[in-house]
Amino acid sequence: MIDLALGGLPYEKGVVDRASDFQFIPGITLRTCSAEDLIILKAFADRTRDWADIEGILLRSGSELDWEFIYAQLQPLCELKESPEILQRLRGLQSEL
Repeated sequence: MIDLALGGLPYEKGVVDRASDFQFIPGITLRTCSAEDLIILKAFADRTRDWADIEGILLRSGSELDWEFIYAQLQPLCELKESPEILQRLRGLQSEL
């Protein structure tokens, strides 16, 4: 599956600015967001499938993630959405690492 997003918030512009190229196979390169940004976007979407994806990211990269950045970016988005439970759920997953 491929997710595409059109940016409207300053955070989303930063996602694009932080993106990097990833070569999947020789000759096939895609620009992808960072693991931190993917967690932020998926947590903000707050769908069942997104939380399963976040768990997979944490299994692969959990100890290498910039958690300070994640929470600094996610908190205002959760405030905008009036969904503080998103932060609590992510902290719970983080504590399981």
